[in-house]
Amino acid sequence: MDFATAADTWIDKLDDASHRRIVQALDALAQGGPGLGRPLVDTITGTSMSNLKELRPGSVRILFAFDPWRSSILLVGGDKRDRWQEWYHEAIPLAERRYILYLEERASQQEKGDRQ
Repeated sequence: MDFATAADTWIDKLDDASHRRIVQALDALAQGGPGLGRPLVDTITGTSMSNLKELRPGSVRILFAFDPWRSSILLVGGDKRDRWQEWYHEAIPLAERRYILYLEERASQQEKGDRQ
């Protein structure tokens, strides 16, 4: 499981109860992998990424994707309470950009490894 730096920072700043829920959800995701579904995981609509999903512990959401190597990458976290539609309109494009950057970084690392 990989974390975009901003998602990791966001998780670290959560209150204790939210942090515990997130950790439990992440453990379930690590065990269930790509087959984990509702109610904890759902597919995101309104995106060009067919593999963009959300982890749903309470009102907190984490947008993530499984990369081509079947690792999960946590992209964006937030609390959508009182901001249902706004949150998705902001978070989905951000998750898409972070995923592209992640894939570019991963490809660059592989190229460096291939040259050594």
